[in-house]
Amino acid sequence: MSKIAILIDQMFEDSEFRVPYDRLRSAGNQVDIVGRQAGAELVGKQGHERITVEKSAGEVSANDYDALVIPGGYSPDHLRTDPDAVRLTRAMAGANKLIAAVCHGPSLLIEAELVRGRQITSWPSIKTDLVNAGARWVDHKIVVDGNIITSRKPDDLRAFSEAILHELADGVPTQQYTATERTDHRPSPR
Repeated sequence: MSKIAILIDQMFEDSEFRVPYDRLRSAGNQVDIVGRQAGAELVGKQGHERITVEKSAGEVSANDYDALVIPGGYSPDHLRTDPDAVRLTRAMAGANKLIAAVCHGPSLLIEAELVRGRQITSWPSIKTDLVNAGARWVDHKIVVDGNIITSRKPDDLRAFSEAILHELADGVPTQQYTATERTDHRPSPR
């Protein structure tokens, strides 16, 4: 069993929370909802999901988790302005923990300065931001680059969730996942 944090804020893309959350839990993992403020009530962009933040990003550390999942929607834009959310994301990368971001989620990776030299995918509207931050953007369903998994959109969520489970099962995210574009680039932690 792995411990996974889903880092999330208001206006998240509903399915990009729900699908990985349910799949990761059904595989026997502990999944915590982490946000800017414990106890905050969050509503999805589509209005289908209402969730409560269980822990604040300021009260947890990379030592607490094996993986970090970042759903898209407008949530990553809110999180990238929160120093604790950025610190947690950067610390997870520095500890070589798995980070998985879907849709607009990689915008938080930009703020945490984790994309330079990495192969990344995302929703097309943040492609230029990623390229300007030094990423090598590609249009693939799933991209695994070292300890970072990225995906494009809600249609890719099943493969995104399976890629997370696959990488966690291997213990160290270095094994080939057949449905992905993969590189073994792993920059030195900051």
